[in-house]
Amino acid sequence: MFVSSLRVGRHAGLLTHWYFPGIPMTTIRIDESLRSYIDPLTEDEYAALERSLLDEGCRDALVLWGDLLVDGHNRYGICQKHGIAFQTVQNTRFKSMEDVHLWMIDNHLGRRSVSDFQRGVLALRKKEILSERAREEPAVDADASAPPADPGPAFDPSPVASAPAISREALARAARISSNTLGQIEKIRKTAAPELVDAVKSGVISINAAAAVASLPGEQQVAAVAGGKKELRQAARQVRESRLPPKPAPEPLELPPDATPEQIEIAQLKHRVAELTDERDQLKKKVQHLTIALSEARGGQA
Repeated sequence: MFVSSLRVGRHAGLLTHWYFPGIPMTTIRIDESLRSYIDPLTEDEYAALERSLLDEGCRDALVLWGDLLVDGHNRYGICQKHGIAFQTVQNTRFKSMEDVHLWMIDNHLGRRSVSDFQRGVLALRKKEILSERAREEPAVDADASAPPADPGPAFDPSPVASAPAISREALARAARISSNTLGQIEKIRKTAAPELVDAVKSGVISINAAAAVASLPGEQQVAAVAGGKKELRQAARQVRESRLPPKPAPEPLELPPDATPEQIEIAQLKHRVAELTDERDQLKKKVQHLTIALSEARGGQA
């Protein structure tokens, strides 16, 4: 495909161009590691995007850093395939690939279509980048890192300034998930077999259940995934039940040698009450686990 480029504006460090079918264009470079930094669209999502571009054109600008394409890989490919005109915005604020990654993370966290698992993975990547920066660089003064008075276009493509690593709670809030869910996703990233991770991404198993299954040895995880939803839910339930504290052995009933029948009966009743109380507590914990499993089963049927 051949297109022409026309500079149409400069604002707040951004340089915009339009590309039209017809004349050779300046090179746009694709970095495969950057293209794959965010999970790819599903087949249905890609088809929906293609229909939208064919019907309405490319309304959102592609983001470049020099000649490197940062955001809009799918739109770029579809526009080239069908000869659709598109606009680019040149971001001159990026100073490093880390800046690019941080901007991509924040950009995707702002989208509604991103799943909770994807949000958690992106938040953890952000944590890793900011933690590394905090080790290597002094914290940036708050006034120095404040955004300009005029933010420019509707989206802000400026990179995140160096700062101390933020807490898990703050990361979770930014990702719009709970701190507990973020912790489960972190465990899945560290210990889950690739097959289990794929099952979470595709919605075959919930994050909660996957975090439980991730406690198993790798071969057992793979076997559970191969068995499908039912096998995965069963494996998660077994892991949860194995974590329940063992039922303590009942203490022997001690009575004085001269105990009266009434005292014996009272002692026996107290002992029985203690046993029933412990049994109730055990059942409450089992109900909690079963409630989680039932919720996951209903979610899988939706």
